[in-house]
Amino acid sequence: MNRLNKHPLLASLGPGLLMAGAAVGVSHLVQSTRAGAEYGLSLLVLVILACVLKYPFLEFGPRYAAATGESMIAGYKRMGRWALGVFTLITLGTAVIIQAGVTIVTAGLTGLVFGLDLSITWLSVLVLSTCIVVLAVGHYRGLDLIMKLIMTVLSISTLAAVVLAFGAGPDWSMLNPVNDLDRVWTAAGFAFVLALLGWMPIPLDVAAWHSLWTLERVRQTGHHPSVAHAVTDFRIGFIAATVLAVLFLLLGALVMYGSGQEFPVSAVAFSAQLVDLYAASLGEWSRPLIAVAALTTMFSTTLAVTDAYPRALRALIEISGAADELDDTSNLHQARYVSALILLSFGGLAVIHWFGQHFTTLIDFATTVSFLAAPVLAWLSLKLITGEHTPEEHRPGPALRALAWAGFWFLIIFCLIWAAWRLF
Repeated sequence: MNRLNKHPLLASLGPGLLMAGAAVGVSHLVQSTRAGAEYGLSLLVLVILACVLKYPFLEFGPRYAAATGESMIAGYKRMGRWALGVFTLITLGTAVIIQAGVTIVTAGLTGLVFGLDLSITWLSVLVLSTCIVVLAVGHYRGLDLIMKLIMTVLSISTLAAVVLAFGAGPDWSMLNPVNDLDRVWTAAGFAFVLALLGWMPIPLDVAAWHSLWTLERVRQTGHHPSVAHAVTDFRIGFIAATVLAVLFLLLGALVMYGSGQEFPVSAVAFSAQLVDLYAASLGEWSRPLIAVAALTTMFSTTLAVTDAYPRALRALIEISGAADELDDTSNLHQARYVSALILLSFGGLAVIHWFGQHFTTLIDFATTVSFLAAPVLAWLSLKLITGEHTPEEHRPGPALRALAWAGFWFLIIFCLIWAAWRLF
């Protein structure tokens, strides 16, 4: 008997790590590290709180897919075309810009780590070409295998970096969490907290991506996971993303806090400074370690995003009725994915090449759309997972529902605070 048949949980593992790979991008490498670098350990509890309160909505993706055998996108259509339309608008409003955003940071780090003297556009071409080859040739199996390898390297290198930073003998009195509370509640500190919590650990539309990855795992292995196994797989990835957020915050606090240096706004420049400060603190031998941690962080995100948006667009085309329903193994079904993959990649490269001077404005637009959409997506997913389209025995229990409602009101309050901040 096949080994995976003997251990059905093993056959279910994979989509959770893809979610984790998508999560540990700029929010972890830059935002978490900057939180530690500028505020020590003062924001640690807030980072963990944000992850916990968003947990239910991210878990609903694999829960729904395992319970019903269909994606959340199909579930939104069952709720009504208005729900599908809302998700479509959010996806189309952010896809190309987010693709460009994660690619340009990965490209910059690629040039830094490998010493490549190329323009950011050509470095981006190199990164996206690598992603396209992995996804178009290796399909989901290639993505699944490479992501497992990346997350293993990322976890080991990041943990090793933090352990070495602890070993350097930090000044614990300076890292007292209460030391910087006054600075947190300044205008600049409050603005940073809003940005940090808004994207920690990942935007909520990833729940729909996760449901698609869960179903793709079923197609590849022939094994349909139970809800319990799908949720376990999700929890492994979610815990990994949360732990890595904490590790990067600790890295910033242990290596960069109190250095007296000004930290650049650019993600690539900040990452380069992180590598430089680490090498200065522990020695040049440590430079490759933190450089690998930084690059694998961003490449995992770029690879996951490069797969997720084409997959979501294909699902929207087929579920909306814009194309005839086809068997999942059909050549046309795969052709739609590859076409969307190439289209979005070229779109991302065009944004990088032609709008580089206004890139910050474009990223602000995309992140604002995702940020303000969070309560809407949270409500849609909660309505779907607790409604008639989900078998009653697989709906969340009282504790998870209570946490979901707490998270929903957290997102509502967060958006109102953000709106008031921008207006006044």
